[in-house]
Amino acid sequence: MQLAQDPDVTEYLIAPDPAAARLTRPVTGKDHNGNETTIRVVEERPLTIYLNSQEIVTAMTIGDYPEYLALGFLRNQHMLRPDEEITRVDYDEELETVVVRTARATDYEDKMRRKTRTSGCAVGTVFGDMMEGLDEVVLAETPVRSSWLYTLSAKINRTPSLYLEAGAIHGTVLCHGDKPLVYMEDVGRHNAVDKIAGWMMSEGIKADDKVLYTTGRLTSEMVIKTAMMGIPVLVSRSGFTAWGVEIAQQIGLTLIGRMKGKRFVCLSGEARLIRDADPAQVAEEPRKSGRKGDTA
Repeated sequence: MQLAQDPDVTEYLIAPDPAAARLTRPVTGKDHNGNETTIRVVEERPLTIYLNSQEIVTAMTIGDYPEYLALGFLRNQHMLRPDEEITRVDYDEELETVVVRTARATDYEDKMRRKTRTSGCAVGTVFGDMMEGLDEVVLAETPVRSSWLYTLSAKINRTPSLYLEAGAIHGTVLCHGDKPLVYMEDVGRHNAVDKIAGWMMSEGIKADDKVLYTTGRLTSEMVIKTAMMGIPVLVSRSGFTAWGVEIAQQIGLTLIGRMKGKRFVCLSGEARLIRDADPAQVAEEPRKSGRKGDTA
């Protein structure tokens, strides 16, 4: 099985831009030999999200695609309905705020009193009724081929990104078949997912034939967000948490982790998986990822 060695970033609808000036800054220090060295480190900046006149949350983010992040966060917290009429989304770079305005009057004061701190690396916050509506989720039985997974893994892991440039960041990619469509990065995996959710909502993209690929752990939050978005397959380079697996099994989401080289493990939703590729024909992944900074 021949895998792509040099991904064409024009294949993406949205691809990472590791050269963007606002996303990293140079910092000088000393290496293990005591020699001066300069590396680029990822920026973190606050973004306060408003829904109409109500302040909802301040998130720490790298600062790209703030409108998508706000829309996706509010949608994944059930504050925006699937058919919500969005009248405006206003981003103020100087004030570091996004205001999402809807035709419907909104008031989530009670909801915001109930919140749960999640295991996300950038301290994700999900309101206490995070499981609300999960028992009503019905995911499409869209098949996923192992040949697609191997091709996606090879393309995504070789795509120029902040992860490869500076580390300390997570990537999440919306995929269709063996094609990566939208690649978002952020200091927290939940932010990257919310950006994708916001893009899908803004563009009216259907979810039932998509795959979500992430570099981060397959936690309960990741499983819940993927399911609530209507995406039936979640794949990661990393491992699982027990609660994430349990929820995926309960709702029938296909959960595939430890996806490196020819190896992967499916712990939920095996019925969707079509094993049409011979792992013996798949190249092993190089031991060194080529990151210039620390790990994500």
